[in-house]
Amino acid sequence: MDWDKLKTFQAAAETGSLTSAAERLDLSQSAVSRQIAALEEDLGMPLFHRHARGLLLTEQGQILQDTTAGMSERIALAQSRLRDSREKPFGPLRVTTTVALGSIWLTPRLVEFTTDYPEIILDIMLTDHSLDLGKLEADCAIRLWRPTQVDLIQRKLFTVAQSLYASRAYLSTHGSPASVEDLDDHPIILYGATGALRNVDWLATYGRKADNPRKPTLILDNIYGVMKAVQYGVGIAGLPDYIASGNPELVRILPKVHGPEFDIYFTYPEELRRSKRIKAFSDFLTRQTRLWRAETGV
Repeated sequence: MDWDKLKTFQAAAETGSLTSAAERLDLSQSAVSRQIAALEEDLGMPLFHRHARGLLLTEQGQILQDTTAGMSERIALAQSRLRDSREKPFGPLRVTTTVALGSIWLTPRLVEFTTDYPEIILDIMLTDHSLDLGKLEADCAIRLWRPTQVDLIQRKLFTVAQSLYASRAYLSTHGSPASVEDLDDHPIILYGATGALRNVDWLATYGRKADNPRKPTLILDNIYGVMKAVQYGVGIAGLPDYIASGNPELVRILPKVHGPEFDIYFTYPEELRRSKRIKAFSDFLTRQTRLWRAETGV
């Protein structure tokens, strides 16, 4: 069986759509349709049920998809190992992290890495959802939670504290709360996303009973968006200190109030333990973490 046809079949099986498979493979929809039809003709059996909502695998298609999924992962791993067989690191390195950590903490520090390793092409994927490193959806990750997969190598980078913040403009107009109880008289902004991130909406119940939370003025599903809302005077929010530390418009209020702490981890698959690209990025993170700790006293 031709690998190009199998790769096209796998993309269609994963996406359930000829259009989505074509976008993933950078092919035309007609080319994807022709390759799948040719593969079905080669095998002498249908691989998909075609209907108005997309594609569904036949029994035979499911059997083939179980095999091609593993082939894709093995080929991606082989490509990674071949890149790392050269003495100097080169090629793409896909790094996934959250929107806020990637935008605010990581990106401003990348000039050192891109200068030291010009032949590594960084592909930074910012998402608050967890990509599967075991399936090589990314090469490595910087995460705000401890990985649970046993086949992942992990290393703690630093611990993040959380505090209360408002903008200078907001405080000049509305004044600063003098106590936790005073927060009830101010508009509250909450981070409302669900998923792997925990304890980021702690201001809703801080100093109150869990069954009687504060009613927020605004809920955002992105902590970077929360920071911008605070910056432009919408209200008060609990923010990770690393987010607020570089924003001169934000002022920490009620300094004795501390939100839950959480740890930042660098993690990658066991298969990439000897990757020179991973080692280069890991060493870079170690240096940047040390500098950041010295700057902030963390």
